[in-house]
Amino acid sequence: MQAPAPSLYDRLGGVYSIATVVDDFIDRIMVDPRLNANPRVDEAHHRVPPAGFKYLVTEMVCWAAGGPQQYSGRSMEDTHRDLMISEAEWQAFMDDLRQTLDKFEVPQAEQAELEAIVDSTKEGIVVPPP
Repeated sequence: MQAPAPSLYDRLGGVYSIATVVDDFIDRIMVDPRLNANPRVDEAHHRVPPAGFKYLVTEMVCWAAGGPQQYSGRSMEDTHRDLMISEAEWQAFMDDLRQTLDKFEVPQAEQAELEAIVDSTKEGIVVPPP
């Protein structure tokens, strides 16, 4: 009998590795001028303490990747509803994610799985064009 394949959480190295990557990623998006050009996003980036934001994102990634954590934050829709995030801003956000994953040499298969998880939240975050 074949052993079950390790979860994405395990393949990413568990909570400590995920938290390290999230730390870099949040630092990256907080100062990205492509994102902060949106005054609503810029204001949100300065309203939320980075440590708490990093905690919630780490919790969410761990949970979504099959770890034992439970996400305790608000829904993506509730969190992003008033930020009026555009498709271009979403693409900048995804570019920042790829830069962070590349920096930590996350293998392509795991990057693709993470990107699919993040992409699954897009509908609740990006405002459709008029």
